[in-house]
Amino acid sequence: MPAPRDFVGYGPLTEPESLAIYNFTLEHNFRLVIAYHTQGEVIYWQFQNFNPQDSFLIGTRFAEVSGYTLDDTPYNSSFAGYKDWFIQNYNRPGYTIEVGLGNNPLPISQFDTIYYNNLGILVLGALL
Repeated sequence: MPAPRDFVGYGPLTEPESLAIYNFTLEHNFRLVIAYHTQGEVIYWQFQNFNPQDSFLIGTRFAEVSGYTLDDTPYNSSFAGYKDWFIQNYNRPGYTIEVGLGNNPLPISQFDTIYYNNLGILVLGALL
């Protein structure tokens, strides 16, 4: 049964939020995508064996400016993410940025640190 937390839908594109971001992506020619999640201060940069040009290099730069760790996407976390779909279908870089530490929802006291850590990622992402 659906719940307000962690419900991803009954299948691909069954929920209005997923459908909206899907259609928005189809209507634009994004060079890369960044999906934000909250848990771990880590950047996931690849999907399966897909390795779009410059993905690792860009991810390394994101890690440098944020202080986050760049890591391979855990197998169990693959297959349902926006980043994974984008990489597979567009063969362009995609990143899941896991911000903050602790239990969700993260406390507002982490906002300033998260903002500071991610400002460089957002600026670099816009310039690439």
